[in-house]
Amino acid sequence: MPTLADVVRELESIYDPAWAESWDAVGLVCGDPAAEVRKILFAVDPVAAVADEAIEWGADLIVTHHPLYLRGVTSVAATTFKGRLIHKLIKNDVGLFTAHTNADVADPGVSDALARAVGLTGPLTPLQPSADDPRRGLGRVGALPAPVSLAEFARRAADGLPATAGGLRVAGDLDRRVQRIAVSGGAGDSLLGTARAAGVDVFLTADLRHHPATEFMETSGGPALIDAAHWATEWPWLTDAARRLTSISAAKGITVETRVSETVTDAWNTTAKCEDLK
Repeated sequence: MPTLADVVRELESIYDPAWAESWDAVGLVCGDPAAEVRKILFAVDPVAAVADEAIEWGADLIVTHHPLYLRGVTSVAATTFKGRLIHKLIKNDVGLFTAHTNADVADPGVSDALARAVGLTGPLTPLQPSADDPRRGLGRVGALPAPVSLAEFARRAADGLPATAGGLRVAGDLDRRVQRIAVSGGAGDSLLGTARAAGVDVFLTADLRHHPATEFMETSGGPALIDAAHWATEWPWLTDAARRLTSISAAKGITVETRVSETVTDAWNTTAKCEDLK
């Protein structure tokens, strides 16, 4: 039976913590390295609903993309939701491990899974390559098998991603023919200029803000924009991460059972018109 230390070693061989941004907090959050691990739940967010799912399934470890703690703390008392979560996990012998920006820039990583989910085929290259290894980096650039209208690509992207209350927001001429696409899982504001310079037809990402998006679209010659829910753009990575861990572990004689959480942890759970609220 593998230990938590064995599983962490394999996860960090896939998603090297040295690749994480300096401000990030990745790796083992809680758990006894000597504890046995049989079942691993993969999820985007370390929240109560995910912890409950893990406990109900009998998981020994949760692997999340988002960190529970990004800043230093002086207490994990159960007076906050994070403290309560830590207490619940420890009481139920469930470990928590995070792969965040180190998974974003991995090859393959978060954006590779997103690219495949929305229909990109063939080779993928980083939108913003890492300085130490151009095979890794933020975002991915790829192509559709054939040109389609922006409206059709948006429909395909919506079908390929998990459903969220907000759906997809599209900026651009819906009749425009598109084929070369850039994607970036999670918040993509910082890559708007990079996407323009890459000469792609569409940039699909999440968390685009009004002013940067407006200024971007007012400058002619750039790609169309598609803004998806942050959670939805990162969820496809879970299946890939689980598959990679299972494969590399099996090659070393380590057997673990993995499961991808389908719990929607996007913060927004509905949309409404003003008339609906009167």
